[in-house]
Amino acid sequence: MAKFAKKTKGNAPAVSTASLPDIVFMLLFFFMVSTSMKEVTYKVQIKMPEASESKKIENKSLVSYIYVGPPTKAWENQYGTKPVIQLNDQIAKLENIAQWVEEERSARDEADVPKITFSLKVDQETEMGIVTDIKQELRLVQALKINYSAKRVVSK
Repeated sequence: MAKFAKKTKGNAPAVSTASLPDIVFMLLFFFMVSTSMKEVTYKVQIKMPEASESKKIENKSLVSYIYVGPPTKAWENQYGTKPVIQLNDQIAKLENIAQWVEEERSARDEADVPKITFSLKVDQETEMGIVTDIKQELRLVQALKINYSAKRVVSK
C-alpha cells in the first residue's frame, strides 16, 4: 500500500468577502424599512396611569393623540406648572381642539375618517376637570371614538 504524506506546509484558503457588501446593504435596508421614527416631541410630562385591564389598538395609524400634563422643565417658564394640552407638537387651548380635529380628519382618507380614534395620554396626577373639558370639546365636533392610554400592570 502506498503511504500518504501529511501536508505540513500550506495555508488555509482566504475567506471570501465578496458577499459582505450585499449582506450589509440587505441589513441596512431592513432596518430602514422596519424602523419608525418618533413623530412627536413631548412638551408635557406624562407618567402613565396603571390599568389591570387593557386592550391593544390594532391600527395605530388611525390614532391621534392628545397629551395632557404639566409642561416639561424647558417649557415651565412659558406655560407655568399647571397641566396643559399638547396637540401634535404644539401646546394648545381647549378652543383649538375642534380645529385640530378637523385638520386630523382632512389629513386622512375619506374612508378612514370614521375610524379615527382620539387617544388621551394624561398624566396620572392631572385632575379630571381638564379631561372632561377635552371630552366635551371632542363631543361638539362629533369625535366620539375616544380611549385612554395607560400602562398595563400584570397582577400576581
